[in-house]
Amino acid sequence: MYKLLIRPILFLFDAEAVHHFSFAMIKLLSRIGMGPLIRKRFIVEDAALEREVFGLKFKNPVGLAAGFDKDAKLYNELSDFGFGFVEIGTLTPKPQPGNPKKRLFRLIEDEAIINRMGFNNKGVFEAVEQLRKKRRVLIGGNIGKNKLTSNEDAIKDYLICHEALFEHVDYFVVNVSSPNTPGLRELQNRGPLTYMLNKLKQQNEKMGRKRATKQKPILLKIAPDLTDNQLLDIIQIIRTTGIDGVIATNTTISRKDLKSLLFLTEEKGGLSGKPLASRSTEVIRFLSENSNKSFPIIGVGGIHSAADALEKLNAGADLVQLYTGFVYEGPGLIKRINQAVLEQATKAAYA
Repeated sequence: MYKLLIRPILFLFDAEAVHHFSFAMIKLLSRIGMGPLIRKRFIVEDAALEREVFGLKFKNPVGLAAGFDKDAKLYNELSDFGFGFVEIGTLTPKPQPGNPKKRLFRLIEDEAIINRMGFNNKGVFEAVEQLRKKRRVLIGGNIGKNKLTSNEDAIKDYLICHEALFEHVDYFVVNVSSPNTPGLRELQNRGPLTYMLNKLKQQNEKMGRKRATKQKPILLKIAPDLTDNQLLDIIQIIRTTGIDGVIATNTTISRKDLKSLLFLTEEKGGLSGKPLASRSTEVIRFLSENSNKSFPIIGVGGIHSAADALEKLNAGADLVQLYTGFVYEGPGLIKRINQAVLEQATKAAYA
């Protein structure tokens, strides 16, 4: 029903406006008591779907990627569609409007999206207030720096966000790979990245001791545009700093083999969706094989079907995340992936 009736209507309107409209509709459905019906329709529960990754127990391996619920407004309602975890953000210390509109573009022929949102969010402290609600899903906190913060001072922004969110999220994601904040990707270089992750690890340990609680897992989100040598550096950095895992991958600046009209493909920003599927899987496989699977990987990028998700899991991902596939395929995709994972687990048990 989504692809035949709902999506064609939604796609008649501006992408960012539709995003806000969809948020309002999901919130409304919850307020009028439709949550139980939505959960009954979409949630798949089975012990075989559960995953224990970096010390956390996930009900299933399918999560919502950062960028959808930036300000932590809708995580419980989104979990009703069957997500095993929801990642909020990217959050920055100070509120910021992001880049000028128009900044979100659908490439329908490619089943892709270009965005140059620019870390638009209401600030980490506003998100903290939203996170005080009782929640029924694991939450990841994706953190970044404000646009006007120099790379030399970037660590201060990440530490502020980490401290503010420590008691309110289950894991952290260090985002240094968005192409939409000028100079941000330079922080992926070995020197600055090692320095930042060490500082975050030190604060993580200190806060855990201070609160007599467990440290929170810290993950690094990387770009799909890194070379093999840079990916080998990432593996070494993870070993050196002792962080808990990687999210592979963020959006790409590549525009290779796109079918959409040139005026769309030339828009600046990060590309997500089907054109990213192959490259993100390559990165997952490279990291898994060259690290001897020594750290967990969350696979994201171009998952539009259950087969796409299984491909990433079989390549070495421990969990997967959706964003553009959720937009194009609708919430039924989550259920189909979980059913496919369950079917594969059942076959393996009887093999």
